[in-house]
Order: sequence, then structure tokens, then C-alpha cells
Amino acid sequence: MAAKWIEMLVGSLEQKKQYRQNMARIDALPEPYRGSAKALHRYFMYQGGILDGDTITTMLGDFVDLWERAVADGTPVRAVVGDDPVEFAETFLQAYAGRQWIDKERERLRKAIDAADDNNGEGKGA
Repeated sequence: MAAKWIEMLVGSLEQKKQYRQNMARIDALPEPYRGSAKALHRYFMYQGGILDGDTITTMLGDFVDLWERAVADGTPVRAVVGDDPVEFAETFLQAYAGRQWIDKERERLRKAIDAADDNNGEGKGA
């Protein structure tokens, strides 16, 4: 019972557990993969703005799988991310286009303007 109440406030405890496990997997990568993966992860957190915990969990799991495979195959970092790491990051994020924070704010803006418009119409006797 308490776990459900806590999850209502802070989100899924299972997703948080998976997130920590995936971050531990990143920490276990050898350099230069670890540094590159952490830099990209940081970019994802700033740029992605993903609202849905399931999407974040899936994306991070796939991301770590990619880096672990690169390590196993001996693939150089540049062969993974290409010439432009920003382009790589943006393309990777697009593949996980779940609901984003900006979507929530867009809806909030629409509702606020609709409410203002409704109130404005009532004040004119329309």
C-alpha cells in the first residue's frame, strides 16, 4: 500500500531500479566508451525532455546495449557516433519520441488560452 502511494508521488520504483542498473552498466564500461556514453546521456537528459518513464527506461536500456556491443566488437567511439555526435544524439532521441515535457506544456498553454478566450467571450455578452 505504501509503495503505491510513494509511486504516485515519485514515479515507478521499478523504473528507478532499472535506471540505476543501466547507469551502473554505463559506469562499468571501459574508457573511452564510458566517458562518451555519459556525455551522451547528459545530453539526452537536457535535450530529450521525455515525460514517459517507460520510454526513458527502454531508451536507456537500448543505449547501454549499443555501447556494450561496441565494446565487445571493438568498435571505435567515432564509428558509433559518427562525425557529429549531436546529430547522432538527436537521431537516437527521435527513435524514442514518447511523450515529452514540452508536450505537457503545449497542452497547458492551449488550455490557458482557451480558458482566457472563454472568459473573454462571456464578458462581452456573447
